[in-house]
Amino acid sequence: MNLFDSSSADSATSDQSQTLRAERPNDQLRPVRIDMGYLESNPASVLYRSGKTIVLCTASVETSVPPWLEGRGKGWITAEYNMLPGSTSPRKRRDRGGKVDGRTTEIQRLVGRSLRAIADLKSLGERSITVDCDVLQADGGTRTASITGGYIALALAVERLARQLADSPDVPEADRIDPSAVLVDSVAAISVGVVGPDVVLDLDYKLDYAADVDMNVVMTGSGRFIEIQGTGEEATFDDEQLAKMLQLAKAGIARLTVSQRESLARAS
Repeated sequence: MNLFDSSSADSATSDQSQTLRAERPNDQLRPVRIDMGYLESNPASVLYRSGKTIVLCTASVETSVPPWLEGRGKGWITAEYNMLPGSTSPRKRRDRGGKVDGRTTEIQRLVGRSLRAIADLKSLGERSITVDCDVLQADGGTRTASITGGYIALALAVERLARQLADSPDVPEADRIDPSAVLVDSVAAISVGVVGPDVVLDLDYKLDYAADVDMNVVMTGSGRFIEIQGTGEEATFDDEQLAKMLQLAKAGIARLTVSQRESLARAS
C-alpha cells in the first residue's frame, strides 16, 4: 500500500470502524439495566449497567450543610466518584491519604453540578445529599452512567426523605419537603463520537479508543442542555458532524429518560 495514498488509508479506517461497530447500529444504545434498592443498607441505591459498564450509585442524606451554606436556608447536593481497583485491567491503584487524581476530581464535579442543575436547593432545606458513584466494571462511559444512575439514586433519596418527614408528627410543616419541588426535572447523559467516517452513539472502551472525536452530553429530561464536553483526538470536526452528534445524543438521552421514569415508577 502506498503510504501516501489517502484513499487506501480511508478505506482501512472505514473497515476498522465497521468491525468495531458490528455489534449494534450507530444510533443504538448499549443494553441498559437498572436494579433499584440494590443495597439493604441504603434503599436509595441503584446498580446501573450500560453494556459491560457497571456503576453502583447511592444517595445519602445528612441534616446539615457545608459551613459556607449554614443559615442560608438552602441545601446542597454533591457527588463522589471512584473506580474500584478491579474495575479495569490492569488494576487501578486506590486513592490514598485523601489524594484524588485529576480525572476523578473532574468527573465527580461534573456529576455533582449535573445533579444540582435540576434541583431547587431552597426546597431541600438545610440538608445535604451525597451521591456516591462507584465503578465496579469499566467499559467506557463511566461518567455518563454515573450521572444517569446517580439521578435515580438521588430521586429515591428525596422521595424517601419526604415520606419520613411526612410520617413524623414532630416535624413542623415548614420543615417538610415536596419531592417535585426539590427535583424540578430529571438528568441523564450519554457519549457520542466520530469513529472513522461515522457518528456513533454510546461509546464503549474500544469505540472510545478508536474515536477521532468524542463528546459527553448532559441534558435534562425536558430536553435542555446542562453540559457538553467535546474534543478531537488529533482530529477536528465540522458543523455537520457536530449537529449529528448532538442529534444522536438527544435521542439517546430521551430513551434513557424513559428508562429512568419507568424505573422510578416501579419503585413508588
